[in-house]
Amino acid sequence: MRVGFVGAGRMGSPMVERLVGAGHDVVVLGRTDEKRSAAVRLGAHAVRDIAGVADGADAVVVCVFTDSQVAELCLDGELVAGMSPGAALVLHTTGSPATARSIATRFAHVDVVDAPLSGGPHDIAAGHVTVFAGGSDDAMTRVAPLLGAYADPIVHAGATGAGQLVKLVNNTVFAAQIGLVAEGVRLGNRLGVEEGRLLQALTHGSAQSRVLSLIAAAGSADAFIAGVGEFLGKDVAVVRATVAELGGDLGGLDALVDAGVRA
Repeated sequence: MRVGFVGAGRMGSPMVERLVGAGHDVVVLGRTDEKRSAAVRLGAHAVRDIAGVADGADAVVVCVFTDSQVAELCLDGELVAGMSPGAALVLHTTGSPATARSIATRFAHVDVVDAPLSGGPHDIAAGHVTVFAGGSDDAMTRVAPLLGAYADPIVHAGATGAGQLVKLVNNTVFAAQIGLVAEGVRLGNRLGVEEGRLLQALTHGSAQSRVLSLIAAAGSADAFIAGVGEFLGKDVAVVRATVAELGGDLGGLDALVDAGVRA
């Protein structure tokens, strides 16, 4: 496949490398000489402008940091308008399902797949980052060779926008679990139990979870929250905004989510 790529940064660079390694012809947007050189070192072609990314691409991957950047590129900019009829737009940025749906509604000539990630650069490099995807069955079939270069599992959650909804719920629960462990650590402190020993002990009991193991490996709840807070806080803000638009709230998860994203 000929793949256009926007956002070859911390998460995007290992994707580009995996795509090139899988035999795809990858064209990366590079705004500076340094970024273009980095793309070439990964085995991709580098272009200076959006038109070069979209031109002749079977699919375009967007892996920028925020939902507003996705909207700027895809709704306000010329990226999607310049894509070929029948091409697929893959959105890896965690954001609002409304953004993905708006792009799909405005640009009927392109199949939009919202595909937020669960995992980090090391998971992408190893080829087993999780993708929650929303899109038509046909679009999912066509982008499977692309996503399969770096993602496993690829979970088809439903129509366009469904991938974002699942990812937002996932991150809400993740933040709440962090908050729950943090509250447990505070209880331990009040009882006079040293945090490191407490965390290691709990990993062997019925309180064990993936989140608890990650926090224990970091050495403390505060250290773990400091490491993930920026990214998780962004996603939780999107969750709150999305739920508010629907007239709801996070209910009993709310206080735990606050504890989980507080550095």
